[in-house]
Amino acid sequence: MTTPGPLTDAAVPAYVAALGLPGLADVHVHFLPHAVQRKVWAYFDEAQTHYGTPWPITYRADEGERIETLRALGLRAIPALAYAHRPGMARWLNAWSADFARRVPDAVHCATFYPEPGVDTDVADALDAGARLFKLHVQVGDFTPDDERLDPAWARLARAGAPVVVHAGSAPIRGTHTGPGGVREVLRRHPDLVLVVAHLGMPEYHEFADLADEFGGVHLDTTMNGTDFTNRFAPFPEGYVERLAGLRDRVVLGSDFPSIPYPYAHQLEALARLDLGDDWMRDVLWRNGARLLGLDVT
Repeated sequence: MTTPGPLTDAAVPAYVAALGLPGLADVHVHFLPHAVQRKVWAYFDEAQTHYGTPWPITYRADEGERIETLRALGLRAIPALAYAHRPGMARWLNAWSADFARRVPDAVHCATFYPEPGVDTDVADALDAGARLFKLHVQVGDFTPDDERLDPAWARLARAGAPVVVHAGSAPIRGTHTGPGGVREVLRRHPDLVLVVAHLGMPEYHEFADLADEFGGVHLDTTMNGTDFTNRFAPFPEGYVERLAGLRDRVVLGSDFPSIPYPYAHQLEALARLDLGDDWMRDVLWRNGARLLGLDVT
């Protein structure tokens, strides 16, 4: 039995409470420096040109209002994922992210890195500063995750057990280095890495699920999956929902807040529509993500 998901954001807290959960553990939330966030939203404002479909921003608000929105929805920790797309960018993004973590008491201290000289030092400095969740975006950064310059950083992250959210799937736009191949090579070299495949790896769903089957540290985040919006261009292939049931301990909630074209509640509703049961929902909405974020899972 699966309890129907909430239809509005106002209904989310009651839905979460009905499942007996203390809150939500969302691993895929973005907070960025104001100038960067403005550029991201400007890009989505031209989504008809970039993606062939409109992408209205539901949560276009100032930082403080967005933080309060997430707290009201029930997030018990607030990630601030940022990602570098050119050399030199990771260092100042990491400095901003460290400041965000100091300013916001329930923030998850996040960091990023890029294939450039000094990347291992960048990751070491971020870990020493308290970063506990990292983000890479293969398509936007236009690099392959198995770039040899990244090897020392991957090794350090594997030793630290720090989760890395990696957008490597080929949706909504295929990139030069997207797809599972580069990620598989990284895992071959560093099999103990804790990787979170963003968007379930859409549209290469089965291929990234194969990695979760093969490597114990690979997780899949639900960001935008199963929603009415995504089902128009990247629906689940045959047999995939059944695989999600079998990967119950490795599927984690992700949302892509704030730059989503529908209310946050719709992501939860979409997951409930898969009809994989309330226990599956409890693990996905709370337990798995809480474990990755170092929260009290009980």
